Amino acid sequence: MLVLLPPSETKALGGDGPSLDLDSLSHPELTPVRRKLADALSELAEDVPASITTLGITPNQADEVARNAELWSSPTLPGLKRYTGVLYDALDIGSFSKAALAKANQRLAVASALFGIVKAGDRIPAYRLSGNTTMPSLGTLRSLWRPTLEPVFAGMDDLIVDLRSGAYSALARIPQAVDVRVVTDVGGVRKTVSHFNKSYKGKLAAVLATASREPSTVDGLVKLIGKAGLRVERTGERKLELVTDHQ
Repeated sequence: MLVLLPPSETKALGGDGPSLDLDSLSHPELTPVRRKLADALSELAEDVPASITTLGITPNQADEVARNAELWSSPTLPGLKRYTGVLYDALDIGSFSKAALAKANQRLAVASALFGIVKAGDRIPAYRLSGNTTMPSLGTLRSLWRPTLEPVFAGMDDLIVDLRSGAYSALARIPQAVDVRVVTDVGGVRKTVSHFNKSYKGKLAAVLATASREPSTVDGLVKLIGKAGLRVERTGERKLELVTDHQ
């Protein structure tokens, strides 16, 4: 099973590992695009105003540009420690036992604008790049990643649970994945949850990452989630709704 998480705009700073080594990352077939993007992003960082415009940030966030400038030289952290925010707070890998963390390292991956796929243990630096960015020298990330990423996912035999957000779903279509939507039930009407969406996805990811057995079918996935105390309903062949009490 592969649980595909959305990344976060916020990243933990610093690191305890060596500088970025693309050859050490999982899915080496992605290396050429990763290198092209990393080079372009670090070169763009030499022009701070252009970087601010391209990245869609404010002048007060110029430190994000500085991090991109140091992309090739800054220390690294494992992916699950690099990404931060509501989803990753709810995932709470710091509470995992050694055995649970070993399972999480095998089952969890993060959709990344810069690296395509980041497995839990892949060591990466802090960076700033969003899925909807258009790079001046390369074009849209969607046009860059789709031809490379989609064959990688198509070749996977694992049950894929897709928790990505819109901008990252656009980087690669995964027809065989199980798509999970977080909703609330208001008077019999289902509505997409906004504020608590990431929190519930983090809780779900924790359940799937640490389960004693990996489900191989959608029915098995539904059963596992239900046993963990989460309310889930199957709404299509490969579509699930995680129903919450929050709006």
